[in-house]
Amino acid sequence: MGIATQDPELRKRFTGEPEHVINYFFFVAEEVRQLMAELGFRTWSEMVGQSNRLDMRKATNHWKAKGLDYSRLLRKPETGEDVAIHNCEEQDHGLDKAIDLELIKRAKPALEKGEAVKIDIDIHNYNRTFGAMLSGRVAEKYGHAGLPDDTIYIKVQGTAGQSFGAWLAKGVTAELSGEGNDYVGKGLSGGRLVIYPPAASKIGKAEENIIVGNTVLYGAISGECFFRGVAGERFCVRNSGATAVIEGVGDHGCEYMTGGIVVCLGATGRNFAAGMSGGIAYVLDEAGDFAERCNLAQVELEPVEAEDIALEALDHQGGDLESHGLVDLSHDMTRYDALRLKQLIERHLHYTNSEAAKRILDNWQSMLTKFVKVMPVEYRRALKEMQAQKRTAQQSSRGVISHG
Repeated sequence: MGIATQDPELRKRFTGEPEHVINYFFFVAEEVRQLMAELGFRTWSEMVGQSNRLDMRKATNHWKAKGLDYSRLLRKPETGEDVAIHNCEEQDHGLDKAIDLELIKRAKPALEKGEAVKIDIDIHNYNRTFGAMLSGRVAEKYGHAGLPDDTIYIKVQGTAGQSFGAWLAKGVTAELSGEGNDYVGKGLSGGRLVIYPPAASKIGKAEENIIVGNTVLYGAISGECFFRGVAGERFCVRNSGATAVIEGVGDHGCEYMTGGIVVCLGATGRNFAAGMSGGIAYVLDEAGDFAERCNLAQVELEPVEAEDIALEALDHQGGDLESHGLVDLSHDMTRYDALRLKQLIERHLHYTNSEAAKRILDNWQSMLTKFVKVMPVEYRRALKEMQAQKRTAQQSSRGVISHG
């Protein structure tokens, strides 16, 4: 089992080491080599296509396989020596035509000197993984820390191909006037994505139309996204640290999510939060039936406290809003829900001019009561345990100072 979290505090609770996994695969490789030797093969390439070496007796003798005949599927066709049965030719992936080459060219001042640049470019649905190669150059020079926010600001027009903004690095912002496809923000690594319909669009209400496809933000680790419109299925699947605002999602939203924040300003499909073990989600439940579509195996639904309660609690701790900005509010997922939620909706309005966000903010007091917080049970328990340990350590430290 892997450790499905990027949170350094939670990772401390696991005793395993990467070397244990490495050692395990050495044993696997050794056993595989022994089996290959028994079959008379020295390399993987020699094994490809040798279906005649498969043992079918165990399968065909099983009662479930009675009457099934796979001999034609497993038959090894006769081929001449000049016919390859394994991959031995180079493939042309068309990288020399990738739109990212133009992005890298225009972003040269930022990549070499860290100077801010603005890029305006069109995109088509055959332009896939927009921003991935550019982000690779950023990481190559500046590491995962990337660049300051908006150092490379790209305004894009059109319909993007799959994986728009994949692995987008910190310091890169991609603002798309158009629509995304599947896998938008896959592996997002600190960048910012903004997508909204063009001003001339005649789709009607953006919050009632699809703006990005399926499996958006798959495996994202950090960064933020603001999408004016509805997403397809499996929104934020395996998200472990990114923040996203969306105006509706399909089935299986926040599936296997381990970290980050999701704000949904509209309806969801079924099976929301299945396998969700970390992070939080805020869902606008105007119809009052979200619980019927949420998978409650690992999460609980909570109301969002009003600002006055959150502010009072904050005041009792001797804090103030100026010292609890977005970063601090995002750090403690057990408190300040109303403040965090409002702040993210305000940013969504700022970046996308969302009508849905404006309607909510204009009627904040009444709309707040319609939001539901989705909180993983074990995640909350772990956070509270760490908070208690931190308070104990701080009290002990103050005791040492006072008696020093």
